[in-house]
Amino acid sequence: MHIVILGAGQVGASVAESLVSENNDITVVDSDHERLAHLQDRLDLQTVVGNAAHPSVLANAGLRDADLLIAVTQSDQTNLVACKVAHSIFNVPARIARLRARDFLDSEKLLSSENFAVDYALCPEQVITEYIARLVDFPEALQVLSFGGGRLALVAVRAYAGGLLVGRPIKDMSDHLPAGIEGRIAAIFRRDGAITPTGETIIEDGDEVFLLAAEEHIRTMMRELRRSLEPVRRVMIAGGGNIGLRVAQALESKCEVKVVELDRRRAEFVASALKSVLVLSGDATDEELLQQEAIDEMDLFLALTNDDEDNIMAGSLAKRMGSKRVVALINRRAYAELVQGGPIDIAISPAQVSIGTLLTYVRHGDVAQVHSLRRGAAEALEIVAHGEQKNSKVVGRRIGELPEIAGAFIAAIVRDLDKSQEVGFFGLARQKQMGHVLIAHKDVMIESGDHVIVFCLDKKVVKQVEKLFAVGFHFF
Repeated sequence: MHIVILGAGQVGASVAESLVSENNDITVVDSDHERLAHLQDRLDLQTVVGNAAHPSVLANAGLRDADLLIAVTQSDQTNLVACKVAHSIFNVPARIARLRARDFLDSEKLLSSENFAVDYALCPEQVITEYIARLVDFPEALQVLSFGGGRLALVAVRAYAGGLLVGRPIKDMSDHLPAGIEGRIAAIFRRDGAITPTGETIIEDGDEVFLLAAEEHIRTMMRELRRSLEPVRRVMIAGGGNIGLRVAQALESKCEVKVVELDRRRAEFVASALKSVLVLSGDATDEELLQQEAIDEMDLFLALTNDDEDNIMAGSLAKRMGSKRVVALINRRAYAELVQGGPIDIAISPAQVSIGTLLTYVRHGDVAQVHSLRRGAAEALEIVAHGEQKNSKVVGRRIGELPEIAGAFIAAIVRDLDKSQEVGFFGLARQKQMGHVLIAHKDVMIESGDHVIVFCLDKKVVKQVEKLFAVGFHFF
């Protein structure tokens, strides 16, 4: 696939790195020559220096032959114009734009093909905000993801000694679960290595375990591996930038929130945008300030500044001074791997959180969702099965009959997601989405329209999974 990426910043560079590793033909456009040179030294890709909104620059980048445009420059206006040019002049099939301003994000008409022609508007700040909000709802979790319109939940937790299943084989889990509750341990990461779980696999203390179950059953599953924690009530946020402000707005109605912002003018702006949040002008790495604001009483400390080092220092200090849990934004992968599990409970890579959305458009076939796991080392795909037995390798076949792909397996199915049924409530009729969750077993048969959840513990096997779900020509 020929992909043109506009912008070589943090998001653009991370997207390029992820896509180059999958043998895509990548061209990156940016006005900063040094930034492009650094990128080209590390990755096998093409670069073009120039303004990403200019048709001549886009032509030099090979946009006429491109399959996908990803506009992720720092300027919303540049990204919008580039998508329009790509659509009107170069007829690029798919166009993604990074947009920060709510005025643009909230206007479907403005983004339609008749206007700026944006197929998908990506707002990394909003994606990260939603990601953090889910972690607040599940204080025991390292990662919380959803599939099938929210019907299926995937939660990563750290197994601790004392958990019901720790030190025992996975097959014993059925002895503890209440009747009618079914779930699956989809993957295990142990000492940075991936393990494909079987019934005989023994859970060890410290394992990072991915649990998959219907949304209403996931908390019961989590109790198998560790004790439940108290709900998050008090939160301190270091950094009042775009992400810090969005997170504070998302949490202020359900938590007691404090924001620490170094820039006084920015602190005043943040305070005016929030209703019930205490905003402090100060340095989040100031030990005296943290002590005065009772850091030892905080259930959660969020380090959300634009600087990796500041986030690591502030998070480490908050942890040492008594904060129960620390989450930090860290762009550099080496830093994230170094500190997570130590002073930092969870290190979030903004680019990796956003990459799943972009990969949905890169993957072949009807891919509804892609979630990046373990900072890009693995993936979970939601693929819609199409066709019938004569033209599909999966439809009309039991899971146990499908060709085995080393490092990939089907974990669950969401069936009838697009159907609804009429239900009565106090004499009133209303429509309810069905979305029946099936945990994958060898005898489960895949039907056309099923949303199939596939785990790829090694990204190298994604192409094989795509081929498996591809529909033959007779389908068309």
